[in-house]
Amino acid sequence: MSFEIREKPDMVEHALLVALGMPGDSRRERQALLAELQDLVSNLGIGIVGTMLEFTREVQAKYLCGIGKAMEIQAKAQELGADCVIFDNLLTPSQQREWEKLLNVTVIDREEVILDIFAQRARTREAVMQVDLARMQYALPRMSGMWKHLDRQRGGSGGGKGGGAAARGEGEKQIEVDRRLAHERIEAIRAELEVVRRQRSTQRKERKRQGIPTAAIVGYTNAGKSSLLNLMSGADVLAKNILFATLETTSRKIELPDGQPLVLTDTVGFIRNLPHRLVEAFKSTLEEATLADFLIQVVDASDREALRHYETTCEVLASLGAADKPMVVVWNKTDLIPEEQREATLAALSAKTDVPCLSMSVLRDEGREQLLSACTEMLSHRVSTARYRIPMAESRIIAIMHRDGKVISTEYEGNDALVEAILPREFAARLEAYRC
Repeated sequence: MSFEIREKPDMVEHALLVALGMPGDSRRERQALLAELQDLVSNLGIGIVGTMLEFTREVQAKYLCGIGKAMEIQAKAQELGADCVIFDNLLTPSQQREWEKLLNVTVIDREEVILDIFAQRARTREAVMQVDLARMQYALPRMSGMWKHLDRQRGGSGGGKGGGAAARGEGEKQIEVDRRLAHERIEAIRAELEVVRRQRSTQRKERKRQGIPTAAIVGYTNAGKSSLLNLMSGADVLAKNILFATLETTSRKIELPDGQPLVLTDTVGFIRNLPHRLVEAFKSTLEEATLADFLIQVVDASDREALRHYETTCEVLASLGAADKPMVVVWNKTDLIPEEQREATLAALSAKTDVPCLSMSVLRDEGREQLLSACTEMLSHRVSTARYRIPMAESRIIAIMHRDGKVISTEYEGNDALVEAILPREFAARLEAYRC
């Protein structure tokens, strides 16, 4: 069952986007965030009639800004005929209610926009549950404003003698029912997600038992993560030029040039000011990043905010406890950078990182071999290359070599097989007696 944050008008067509800069905010950063909000809102199919970037000298409790700025925003919304005002800021429930009283139109904040996009994109049962959980947690403190219309319709809180439930308005009783149902649903979803989390943990333990390393593909939304997984593995994961196209993890096993198997896992995209409750809700999915052997961060190098996107991803990873994971950075979409600027742009980006970097155009299948080599290098400490003399009576060892490693060559000498192979170090250590 999908959970609606609140009733919205059936047709919200004309949105005014507002970014309120706080003391100490960078104008360039606020402008970039406002441009990003435009992309987010466009992904919801809502028409944008105008944008406003305003700075306030101090944070005010009622509107975030002072009454003067608030009246300017009200006048602009009326002038443009906006039926919705969307704030790039995160509004408290009381601020959202105060703005709606002042503007007399629907008011949405950045978090609600992202939650609505996630709700549209969720496909698997796990993703739907994770989004529902985040949406209910967002809606709970806002419920007091959702049912006021019932009290107004029935004349407020008049009723039975002595007060109590009989004396309260329909809205007040309804909110109690809704809160109880929401709390019950939240606990039910958490229980279901815990089952999924245990199943995922069991799968990871099985991979670990088999000695299969894993790499999590992480990065900003729409950087090309799913397209990269498809290119490297031949998978057919949904890969569209839209924000948050992928909300669920997909894992695919590939073979590296040295014969090692590697499981690549696609993950949900990050974004600046990603709502904390979404990080919490998707924790079982994002665990793939914290438990992987190394990370592949994909960055859209053609985006003027590429470096900030890289930094945002690193910040989210740090919040997940994955800051120290080995990482290789893929500067993707290099074909979109003008050729005369490409080399300088990539050099400047790479100079700002302290991890291995490589450039790719996933769309044009450029850079795949370099990434395979980089993955091999990341796992070089896990393998050993050596030559072994295996008695034919123990040919099962050769079969395991083929299964768990890469056999480079095989020769026969009498009743022995001379095998050169690249093997996991743990397996190779058990074959020391056969080395030649």
